[in-house]
Amino acid sequence: MNAGTAGAGTLYLVPAPLDFGCATQAPLQDVLPAATLQTAARLGHWLCENAKSARAYLKRVDSLHPLSTPLQQQQITELPRAVHKKGDHGDSGAARFDARPLLAAALAGNDIGLLSEAGMPAVADPGAGVVRAAHALGLRVAPLVGPVSLLLALAASGLNGQHFAFVGYLPQDAQARAQRIKELEGVALRTDQTQIFIETPYRNAALWQALLQTLQAHTRLALAHGLTLPDAHIQSRLVREWRGQATPPDNRTPAVFALGR
Repeated sequence: MNAGTAGAGTLYLVPAPLDFGCATQAPLQDVLPAATLQTAARLGHWLCENAKSARAYLKRVDSLHPLSTPLQQQQITELPRAVHKKGDHGDSGAARFDARPLLAAALAGNDIGLLSEAGMPAVADPGAGVVRAAHALGLRVAPLVGPVSLLLALAASGLNGQHFAFVGYLPQDAQARAQRIKELEGVALRTDQTQIFIETPYRNAALWQALLQTLQAHTRLALAHGLTLPDAHIQSRLVREWRGQATPPDNRTPAVFALGR
């Protein structure tokens, strides 16, 4: 955490519960520490993935810790659509996203919260460009404590937690997806590096079927979905043990997949 420029505000990375889009919600106080909720409650400026879900989150916070700024007066700015759809790291030759103009309120002395729809912003979610801009402007950056689905799934998988990689989303095209699965399996078996990936929930079952059809029988495959919820499902088995008895993850609940040896 950097010291920050005198008189400027802080950029807080505010984690959200992992129940976005799920049929049930976890009690907020069960998944986020009081200090995180108290910090969120006192902020009045936000950068977020989606303003509607940000307001819903703040309403939940307000029920436990009254907001210092009424919800209707919160200054909530959405990140550009291209940032959370295509990333902001200049992939495919595109220019990197310059988020410095979004941090004018912090330069004027206001603390700002960065919020994604679930989990930690900037980790498997948009926001890295905002953090990068904050550092460039000399602002203090403060990550708050909360759930990170990738690490929860890794810890519960029994796979190598000393050497791992998060590889994002796999291709949608069936042939390209199968090729990518083989590539990741090759790396995992050759180097003992756990490979972690995610999928849009409505494609969970299709990815699961592709994994069981493509992976070798002795590869270990872990599935975690509904993390932090009462009906969380976390299992880790060899592929040969999954085949014939596996129930695919539903197409509504966010899931994390991991493979290795």
